[in-house]
Amino acid sequence: MSSSPRPTALAAGYLLVPEPPSVDEYVALRAAAGLSAISPAQAAPAVRTSWAWTVVRTEAGSLAAMGRVIGDGGWYFHIADMATQPAHQRRGLGRCVLEDLLGRIRAAAPPDPYITLMADPPGRRLYDALGFVDAAPTLGMRWDGR
Repeated sequence: MSSSPRPTALAAGYLLVPEPPSVDEYVALRAAAGLSAISPAQAAPAVRTSWAWTVVRTEAGSLAAMGRVIGDGGWYFHIADMATQPAHQRRGLGRCVLEDLLGRIRAAAPPDPYITLMADPPGRRLYDALGFVDAAPTLGMRWDGR
């Protein structure tokens, strides 16, 4: 990977923490940020078994932002659940979470890891700014085998 710019400073009043949120916090922040709803039964394994988590908490301890990495620890890493509480948006918290996760991948993985994410429109500007590009001709797909 190419060298990256100096990490963004976290806004005053926030703490960057390399740990998962609680299951209840995870479910609630996904809903508040407009991500698809999930149940606590779906959330528990995600919280427990993800390769890495980074969260931002207020000084009072409430969850303000989060992101996680799913992966094999060697080559493939998928960034998921990038979300910020609406009341805390536009303060660079998502950028700090993503930069931290990318730094942790770079520190742990052999050279040239394959890092992916699914980019919803609100996140595109951030992902573009940090070097993510369309995976064309690959097209993201999901199973809808109900």
